Amino acid sequence: MEQAGGGGVRLRIAAIVGCVAALASAGASAEASAAARVPVFFLRGEQLASVQRVAGTPLDVMRQLVEGPTRAEREQGFRTYLPPGTRVLGAKVANGVATVDLNERFASGRDSESLLARLAEVVRTITAVPGVKKVQLLMNGGIIAARFPGVSLSRPITFRFLQTPNTAVPEPPALRLPPPDAAVKDLQQQLIDLGYLLAGDDDGRFGPATQNAILSFQKWERLGRTGLLDSQTKARLAVATHPKPISTGGAGKRAEVLIDRQVALLIDDNVVVRTIAVSTGKPSTPTPPGNYRVYAKIPRWWSTPFREWLPWALPFVGGIAFHELQDVPAFPASHGCVRQSFTVARWTYNFATVGMPVKVIARS
Repeated sequence: MEQAGGGGVRLRIAAIVGCVAALASAGASAEASAAARVPVFFLRGEQLASVQRVAGTPLDVMRQLVEGPTRAEREQGFRTYLPPGTRVLGAKVANGVATVDLNERFASGRDSESLLARLAEVVRTITAVPGVKKVQLLMNGGIIAARFPGVSLSRPITFRFLQTPNTAVPEPPALRLPPPDAAVKDLQQQLIDLGYLLAGDDDGRFGPATQNAILSFQKWERLGRTGLLDSQTKARLAVATHPKPISTGGAGKRAEVLIDRQVALLIDDNVVVRTIAVSTGKPSTPTPPGNYRVYAKIPRWWSTPFREWLPWALPFVGGIAFHELQDVPAFPASHGCVRQSFTVARWTYNFATVGMPVKVIARS
């Protein structure tokens, strides 16, 4: 009888333990179902790009955004413009409006590009939460006044507002070229032979196209990047050979972006058709080396984070693209994209095809 009684006790204890385990498992399942995989938006070049995170509430989503991209994501070109020290003080949703309260670090600094980019990250991320249509941003519980160029945060805003262009597409500058000159025509013919200018560009008039071709030559030859026909450049032109691809590839069109030289080689059937000067990503937002493909051709691309036009865009990974811009310095200065002068951007656009391989090389 004692043995039977002892067995009954053991059975009852086992049953209780089983019930507790079942309840714990049910609780864990409920917690897992509450925390779902959600998109969080950082920047990749000139556009927003999403990564997946696990979050259960709007507050969790915002905290995931503030944490920033992982090391692996940064190596792929993802960046956040939220300043270090940004904290989420609160995030709630009611009647389709998300109210997000951030500390003063969120609106710190005077860099207009950074301010607009971080704003776009927040608005796009929180509007990805189901049911959210607008965002009311607060700072320490109060309205944010006149911090973000061209954007009022006194009332809720939508992501569509940021997507809507608020400026005209920039036009190429009007040019006044000097009269034709025989020496300039000879220079242009040399640059045509070497693949820095195109056949027919030898009009003898020194202008932006010729200057950009000289700069391209100087970059390829690792000379001083002046864009001028100085004595060193003139001497090198006399002995220079046509650039050749750095890597091997199959038949057809492809491009190589050489970060160290700040040029792009446009190649067809393993012959360099044209060498162009570019400006790739600055040290804080570098263009990630790798093998990519042009996935679209967009004659007028609107950068939602930076609220600017990117004419003749050829995106090849996320928001990283070849595109025209008025400011194309001789050094890396972009948000990760491959900037080109107006003198070459449209030609590159017409040369490229959707699916064209693009190889970004750190050292050539």
